[in-house]
Amino acid sequence: MGARKPGRESATQRRARALRILVLLRDTYPNPRCELDFKDPWQLLVAVVLSAQCTDVNVNKATPALFARFPTPQAMAEVDAREVEPFIRTLGLFRTKAAALVVTAHRLVHQHGGVVPADRQALEALPGVGRKTASVVLANAFGVPALAVDTHVGRLARRLGLSGEEDPRKVEDDLCALWPSDAWIDAHHALILHGRRQCGARAPACGTCALLPQCPQKGV
Repeated sequence: MGARKPGRESATQRRARALRILVLLRDTYPNPRCELDFKDPWQLLVAVVLSAQCTDVNVNKATPALFARFPTPQAMAEVDAREVEPFIRTLGLFRTKAAALVVTAHRLVHQHGGVVPADRQALEALPGVGRKTASVVLANAFGVPALAVDTHVGRLARRLGLSGEEDPRKVEDDLCALWPSDAWIDAHHALILHGRRQCGARAPACGTCALLPQCPQKGV
């Protein structure tokens, strides 16, 4: 079966197609998960901050030693950023990230009792934490329904015709309006996996794509 032909689509039709896409994503990726390695909310927060402009694979190579040295916010809050830098030197923007992590650790200790808050506003007030990072932490550390939009999610949302927006927040709003909240976390992970394994930015493998029957291939 070929791709869905582009055409004018009502809101009702788009919502129905979005639900069919969700079924296909669940069939293709039955147990999607965050590919960053972490054991607690602190480790996840650090890993997500480090993942900016960097692959999860490279972050996972750096974090074991980092977490062994700084297992808690309290441990990192006591040092200068220069003591953090050697552990993340292989990652992009390591000096900026080290500085942000130390300030974040300090604020967690002094404003949140050394605990990562399960609150979006409090998370986004931390250095280096934007809406996407907060969504990832809320979803994966606390199970709070959230749909973080990274480059993969945004690209697939547009190619699938589920959003025509470039702004990540607007893409998020479009997707959240199409899918039930209990599907947001898994949909986020499944779209990322699909973007990495099937629907790449430069060479999407449309011929073997499970979503092809529901995809207008916009922008491909």
